[in-house]
Amino acid sequence: MKITEALLGEHGVLYAQFDHLEQAVPRADSLAWLKAQGALLKAAVETHAQIEEELLFKTLEPHLGGGGPLAVMRMEHSEIEGGLSTLPDAEDVETAGHLLLRVVQVARQHFAKEEQVLFPMAEQVLGPERLADLGEQWAEWRKVSVRV
Repeated sequence: MKITEALLGEHGVLYAQFDHLEQAVPRADSLAWLKAQGALLKAAVETHAQIEEELLFKTLEPHLGGGGPLAVMRMEHSEIEGGLSTLPDAEDVETAGHLLLRVVQVARQHFAKEEQVLFPMAEQVLGPERLADLGEQWAEWRKVSVRV
């Protein structure tokens, strides 16, 4: 499995969480519940971003340089993680809900850029064999068994 396919699969799981949050957050009346949802999202998104940065971005950097698309991706990772890191400090439901939905919006836009620009670029620049090698590293990182 290529790393681009693995990361796309992770996007699919996160999209389900985003859908749930977009439906539930506007009706939420518990600050504790919103903070708990943010903590769950943070755990998932941070590991996803870490894998992207350590495996895919570092491999692409010699080909693309540190600026351009990779700089944008890293900046958006920081924005998403920053929003989720400030959520525990929210003092009311309205603030927490707004912050959580803003993070979801930024993450959706970020994923679209990866899917439409970065992943196709990686396919072109790195080729299927190198992407498969990175996919094996992804599987080790995630502690899953992938049969080819």
